[in-house]
This record gives sequence, C-alpha cells and structure tokens, in this order.
Amino acid sequence: MAKLIVSDLQVTGKKVLVRADFNVPMKNGVITDDNRIVQALPTIQYLIENGAKVILFSHLGKVKTEEDKASKSLRPVAVRLGELLKKDVAFVPQTRGKELEDAIDTLQNGDVLVFENTRFEDVDGKKESKNDPELGKYWASLGELFVNDAFGTAHRSHASNVGIASHLTSAAGYLMEKEIKFIGGAVDTPARPFVAILGGAKVSDKIGVIENLLDKADKVLIGGGMAYTFYKAQGKEIGKSLLEEDRIELAKSILEKAGDKLVLPIDTTVAPEFSNDAPATIVASNHIPADQEGLDIGPKTVELFASYLKDAKTVVWNGPMGVFEFSNFAKGTIGVCEAIARLNDATTIIGGGDSAAAAISLGYADKFSHISTGGGASLEYLEGKVLPGVASISDK
Repeated sequence: MAKLIVSDLQVTGKKVLVRADFNVPMKNGVITDDNRIVQALPTIQYLIENGAKVILFSHLGKVKTEEDKASKSLRPVAVRLGELLKKDVAFVPQTRGKELEDAIDTLQNGDVLVFENTRFEDVDGKKESKNDPELGKYWASLGELFVNDAFGTAHRSHASNVGIASHLTSAAGYLMEKEIKFIGGAVDTPARPFVAILGGAKVSDKIGVIENLLDKADKVLIGGGMAYTFYKAQGKEIGKSLLEEDRIELAKSILEKAGDKLVLPIDTTVAPEFSNDAPATIVASNHIPADQEGLDIGPKTVELFASYLKDAKTVVWNGPMGVFEFSNFAKGTIGVCEAIARLNDATTIIGGGDSAAAAISLGYADKFSHISTGGGASLEYLEGKVLPGVASISDK
C-alpha cells in the first residue's frame, strides 16, 4: 500500500491524534458489543508502547439535537477502553475548548485520552459531517501527527478525517491498513478463482457492487431479496416476493452483460406472510406460488453455491441470503457461511453489515481471513470508488 502506516511515523513524545471507529451499539448507556473497540487496540497499543501521547476521538450514532447528546456520549467507551488496555484512560466531555486543550497539554508519554463524540459538533450546523474547514483546522491544532484508523467512516469526507488530514502528516492505523489490504486486494489483485456472494434486500443498494464485481470476479452468486427482481427480469413469477419494479430493466441489462458469470438461486423457501412463524415451503425458483413470498434461498441453492466456492481462492461475501433475523429463514445464510468457513486455502472476506453479524453470532469469526468493520465503506470500496478517508492519508 502506497500510504503511510502508523509504524512509519516517529511518535515518541508526540501528540498523536487518532480517529477511531468507536461507533458501538449501546443500550441504556451500556455497550452491547465492544468489537470495534477491540479492533482498534493494536494501533493504540503500538502508540502507547512507543511513547506517544494518544488522543482518541470518534463519532457515536447520529446527533441532531441537544437531547441526543445524553445517550451518545463516548464516556462508556473510554471506560471500556481503559478496562481492555488495563490502564487509566482520561475522558474529556468536550469537543473543543480550554478543558480539552489543558488535558492534552498535561499528557505524558504513553498516556491515553478520549474526547467527546465528534457528532456533537453537528447539532449546530453539521460542522463535523460537512467537513467544516475551521473545525478540521482546530482539531488538527491539538496534535502533531494524525492516525486514521476508522475505516467505517472512510467513505465520508468529515472534519475528523479529511479535515484533520489536510493539516497534518497522516498515516493509516493497523485496522485501516488491514481493510485496505484485504478488500482492496480482493478487488484489485485477487487470487483466482474469485467468487463474490451478494445478498440483501435491494438491487438498488448493490448496483455498483454487482457491476464492478462482474468485471473482477469469476462468479457472482446472488441471494436475498434482490434475487426476486432478477427473477422478474427473466419473466418468472415471484408471487408476493420483494420486487423493485423500477429496477427490472436494469436487472435485465445486468443479466445480459453477465451471461453465466451471475448465478441465481435455483430453489426458494417461501411462506404466505412475512413472519418467523409462517409455515415454510421449499419450491423451485421458477415456481413461486402467487400467494407466497420468498424469504430465503433453499437447500439446493446452498449446495450449488458451495460447489462454486469449494475451489475458490478469493471469496467476498456481503449481505444475507434471506431474512436472517427470522430463525426459520436463516438456513440459507447459515449454509453459505458454513461453506465459506470450511475453505482452508482461500482468502475469505466479509464486507461488514448483516453478513458479519451472522458469522460472528454463529461462532465462525475466526474462520474468515477478514471481517470488515465498515458496512457502507466496504460497499463503496467493493464498487471501486475512491474513499476520501483513505485518499487523504499521506502517501509514502
């Protein structure tokens, strides 16, 4: 990668600003999944061990009003980070001002400070999200070097990533480096055969990804709700299944371009209504009854997809194969997850989102080469787009 990495910087005694992705799920002020904090630890520990003064910040959810601030503070993150690091982590409940500046000035080598949710700056004019130049310059003034380790926001041009990077020498943290290496490598220089599996509800959400991967991959396997729009484009009956009427012509053109590279499900698990308790039936994909809707791929499709996967050397998976949140319609997603997890000699990547949650909840997280921490950023990277948060990192 032609970008500076945190290990390229001379950090000893320096105030190092670190944009982390601490956008963790919380309920009543309690963190329910600390995975994103855990993923940030290698970069933070490297900086501590090399005597940096570490200044961490992140967004947490969307903050639109003063009332939102009460439930969106990063204080619980600072507490959990201290537990994981087994050291004191200072927390400053401000995004700017004398209290923050004084706290930073008192840091000793190896100390760690977290300051408040960057989105607090959005309450008055979206200064963070719209990359307000004054705010980016101010935050940059708090440090001497900048490390961007927040891949989850790399597809956005914000004051806390692009804004700061325009004023300081900046480097990728280890998590950012890993995301670029795996996802960028899969798209640009994959070992072959390269198989992509795409699920999710809508063709419209994944148009760019489908088109880019059809150029890059050897096979693109399609599951989830978007499959039914492709069926309709082929003239098949889809019953009450999810349909994007305005995308049928687009689906037709994708099918014509793709030829046999794009693979659709051959059987479907259907039900008369959108409910976990609805009676499920497995039908051929070209025979979905008028009073039924498809909620999952069927077992023959799982076998078909597994047959394409068994010789693959690079696999990218983004999106569930059915209504994964319904246990009775999760079998397709589970089957595909297990098929990928069984591969021993392949680079296997999950592009964040629901498929990542599925792999983690099923206990297969350690069976994948990489599980992305960025849903939207992963999608845009898989589309082949330039991510501003990556582009703004200093070149080597």
